[in-house]
Amino acid sequence: MNIITIVGARPQFIKAAALSAALASYPAVRERLLHTGQHFDDNMSGLFFRELGIPAPAWNLGLGSGTQGGMTGRQLAAIEQVLIAERPDAVLLYGDTNSTLAGALAAAKLQIPVAHVEAGLRSFNRRMPEEINRVLTDHVSHWLFAPTESAVHNLQREGIAAAQVHSVGDVMFDAALHFAGIARARSLRHPVFAVVATRPFVLATVHRAENTDASERLRVIVHALKALAGGIDVVWPLHPRTRKALASLGLAVESTAGLHCIEPLGYLDMIEMEQAAQMVVTDSGGVQKESFFFGRPCVTLRDETEWVELVDAGWNRLAPPTCVAAVTAAFHAALGSAGVPVRPYGDGDAAQRIASTLLRRAD
Repeated sequence: MNIITIVGARPQFIKAAALSAALASYPAVRERLLHTGQHFDDNMSGLFFRELGIPAPAWNLGLGSGTQGGMTGRQLAAIEQVLIAERPDAVLLYGDTNSTLAGALAAAKLQIPVAHVEAGLRSFNRRMPEEINRVLTDHVSHWLFAPTESAVHNLQREGIAAAQVHSVGDVMFDAALHFAGIARARSLRHPVFAVVATRPFVLATVHRAENTDASERLRVIVHALKALAGGIDVVWPLHPRTRKALASLGLAVESTAGLHCIEPLGYLDMIEMEQAAQMVVTDSGGVQKESFFFGRPCVTLRDETEWVELVDAGWNRLAPPTCVAAVTAAFHAALGSAGVPVRPYGDGDAAQRIASTLLRRAD
């Protein structure tokens, strides 16, 4: 079976590390990676490939960022040329990025079966580009690999045939289990560990366009994090988009006492920081789950989340960044809290279950 896996962003690299390892155990499978270049600098891309042991991409389109339509369109045209030349048996896609949608459309129009990992997630907010991407990808996919039972139910409500939907668990849980020990055992760590190693700290990440491209929301986030840093250290790896938005608004964060703004972290540094933090603040879907994997409370700076089971279980709090006082209150409520014991993401064998399903070559 000849599979082309399309990736473009950091969360997809993590998922691919788990599933590509499982696929590699089957001699009958030939998997090659196509990297669109959506995340293109070394901290956002190259470092992840090296740390996670992912094979070098067979194709790196180097398309970078841009507007939603422009980025998706350029990726679609370039991916189509690769698929026409290679004619794989399947195209494997992850999550909800523009790379995901471009790969799904290119494959579907060429009648190449699509396998979608993380199928069925819904925020029910069509203003989010990610929601459009995930819904459209699901409806042209042949195999839909759902990470949770709520995702299965979403697909059922949308009329997708039950035979195409596979409840397998979450490949990010597989990756977290595998790499957590590796991260702790390393001798080389990011210099920020020396700064916060002996005292409590909060880890923050902000990158979604709904926050970075909305000046008032970003201002609320900055002021709330500054207020939080007055009582506990905050480590904030700055996504390139976020750093650019802060500069354009003249929002100074670098000189704030207790607020440590650093470059994006590699995956191993990131999961070690998540394990050591008292709390995680994020607008990332993947980081919400990782904080839960490591038993850390999370505050999500969004109006809604796809991972509703973590809110229901008390591990995650939604804090839409529309009011500094409300977001700050959510921070203080989450610090020191814990949710109820739940296991919504399977048993850590999602990658193996996906691989074996693909190898059955379902009609």
